[in-house]
Amino acid sequence: MTETIRIATSADADAVTTVTRAAYAKWVPLIGREPLPMKADHAAHIRDHRADLLLVGDEVAALVEIIQRHDDLLIENVAVAPLFQKRGYGRRMVAHAERLAAEAGFKAVRLYTNAKFEENIRLYNSLGYEMEREEAINDGILVHMVKIIN
Repeated sequence: MTETIRIATSADADAVTTVTRAAYAKWVPLIGREPLPMKADHAAHIRDHRADLLLVGDEVAALVEIIQRHDDLLIENVAVAPLFQKRGYGRRMVAHAERLAAEAGFKAVRLYTNAKFEENIRLYNSLGYEMEREEAINDGILVHMVKIIN
């Protein structure tokens, strides 16, 4: 199957929502609620910022939602459809966002995750992200992470 990455359009909003909800569903029992990306307005994100899709054939396998800010690029959401997990697609989408940041002249990429999502924190650490700070939000703690890029 052919793998391609392309920018999401408004027509992709339902697919982005579906993949995100499926990818984050495993965390609901751990934190006792839906993680923030499950509640996000992905159509608005696509309209106001940028989302890129990794397609396997014509199926959305993974995605990254990013926000270009004044001095950095924020990865707002990385999601991999459950059927496509454990294939390196999440890592690939993070690397894609890092390339976009470098092309735009940014020196840093930031992201955040729930402190209870230890698997995510280990992944981001392995990709060169360091904890920058923690933030209490709702009934949990967000771990803000940063990676300085060349």
